Order: sequence, then structure tokens, then C-alpha cells
Amino acid sequence: MTRSLTIKVTAGADAPERCAQAFTVAATAVAAGVEVSLWLTGESSWFALPGRAAEFELPHSAPLPDLLDALLADGRVTLCTQCAVRRDIGPGDVIDGVRIAGAAVFVEEVMGDGVQALVY
Repeated sequence: MTRSLTIKVTAGADAPERCAQAFTVAATAVAAGVEVSLWLTGESSWFALPGRAAEFELPHSAPLPDLLDALLADGRVTLCTQCAVRRDIGPGDVIDGVRIAGAAVFVEEVMGDGVQALVY
């Protein structure tokens, strides 16, 4: 059985270390050949918008745009529906490759066989 990793990141610039840790773990798993799904929720929702990851800075951390690019290339990135609506973010606003989906899709995803879920 192949295992996959689903990571929900709730932190953004408000908690930069927790945010960077989620993106770093997700991108590292992708580089290792793991099937990865990253969910942007709460303050991390803003990173679904073009240019927002470039505004994020954390000393001694990989650049967030590079990590996000790796996830978009070889993983899946999802923006929470409710989080998007609360921030007035629509499907036409997000980076190409980011999907918008809700809690039912998240639950279905994490309940799959061989899925490991992490929340940051």
C-alpha cells in the first residue's frame, strides 16, 4: 500500500515558524516521492494568491515561493472554501493549480487508506 501525506496549515505570517515548518515538511515529502496534499486554511489562505508567498520572510528558512512551487508541481494545493469566502478570495484570484474545496473533501481525503494527516 502506498502512503500519502495530507498537511493542513492554519498559520501564515501570524505564526511564521509554524507556517514555514508545514511548507518545509510538505515540500520535503514531495521531494522524497511521497504523494502530498497541502491544505491552506486560516491565515495561510493568503498564500493561494499570486505574489503573497514572496512577501513571507523567515530567517534560515527556505523561500516560501520555492516550497509552494514544488508543491504545485508535484503535489496538490487546496484552499479551504470557507477560508476563501471569509477573505473574499474567488477561484479567479488564486494561483494556477490551487483548487478550492471544503471540509467534506478534506475529510474524505484524510480518511483514505494509507493517509497520514498533519495539522500545523
